[in-house]
This record gives sequence, C-alpha cells and structure tokens, in this order.
Amino acid sequence: MEAVLKVGGSLADDIASLTRLCQELSALAKAYRIAIVPGGGEFADTIRKFDKTYGLSNTVAHKMAILAMDQYGFLLSDITPKSYVSHSLKEVSNSAKGMLPILLPSKLMFREDPLEHSWDVTSDTIAAYIACLLDAEKLVLVTDVDGIFSKDPKKTLDAKLVEELSAEELLAWNRRTSVDKVLPKILLQANLDCYVVNGGYPERIKLILEDKKTVCTHITV
Repeated sequence: MEAVLKVGGSLADDIASLTRLCQELSALAKAYRIAIVPGGGEFADTIRKFDKTYGLSNTVAHKMAILAMDQYGFLLSDITPKSYVSHSLKEVSNSAKGMLPILLPSKLMFREDPLEHSWDVTSDTIAAYIACLLDAEKLVLVTDVDGIFSKDPKKTLDAKLVEELSAEELLAWNRRTSVDKVLPKILLQANLDCYVVNGGYPERIKLILEDKKTVCTHITV
C-alpha cells in the first residue's frame, strides 16, 4: 500500500469542496494503491456532547466515536466514484486497481483494542495504526487546515505553519494541534512518515504521493 489517507470529518462542512476532493481521490486511485480511513467529524462531535452530558465511561465513548467513523465512511463512499466500504484489511490490501477502498474501522478496533480509551486518541491515531497494519509507505491526514501550526490558526493571526518536524518533537509538545496527542507515539512505533495537508487543495495530495514538495506539514520519523 502506497498510502493510507484519513479524510477528516471537518471537510464535510463544505459540500462542494468535499465532493471535489472525493472525485480527485477516486482519480488518484487509478495510479496509486491508496486506501481511505474516515474521520469522525460531526458524528464524533455528537458523541462528545453525550459524553459531557452523561459522563460516559471511557470505553463506551471510545467505541461510540469509532462507530462515528464508520458512519462518515458510508457518507464518503456514497459521494466517491469507484469506491467501496470494507471491514477487512485483506480485502482493502487486495483491492482491484482503480478502485478506492474505504476501511470502516469498528470491527478491527473492537477486536484488537490496541489503543487507550480517551479523547487523546482520535481518527488520526487510528488511521496511523491501520496504516501500519497495511504496511503503508505514507500516512496522509487530510484536514481543513494547511498542516500543523505553531499556534491555533483559528484563534490567532501570528500562527505559523510548521513545514517539517519529527515525531519526537511533536510528542514533546504534549498537546493537541491539528492532530491528536497520541499520533506521534504511534508514528514512532510504526516508523511511519506522516503528512498533514489541506483537503481543499487535492493537488497537494497528488504532490505528496509523487514525493514532491507542497504546502503541508511533514512529520518525520
């Protein structure tokens, strides 16, 4: 597998942009062996609200959030040409050329249960874990911002894009950025290169797959 792409749920806020992205990813699947892991988006945000209201146990909140990823995966498949959903790593790994598999993670994650049950683990870390199992060369986190910033770009004007940093450096930050806190730990364990890129510019994803420079954050190991 050349790359696993996590398509973030935040991208669903812009219908035209997400639809274009999904069409472009389908086109890329003709030339590259790639697979999608869905984010959680508003589906997962709903679980967060119930957690705040009811004080859910960590395990129940974790499982409900993973099921939210499945729901977003069905949505992505419905708007992505020549895609299909699957619970099977083997089926995804052996996908026919030109088809774009979307891995629904719930069955795998419930069976293996490899990660801590907390909101520090999101679809970012889950996608990294799956990328490792698929022996992917790259993990590409497709989100609604250009990458990882020195500060929250949605809250401050002097935030600067970090074009490259190591997983060890990111781990030392010990805070959530545009990726979750546990991600760098999994990247180090898996020896997996990761890119954080804005899905509003699908051409940047193509450049990453071509090993060419573009606007993004490259997390090295």
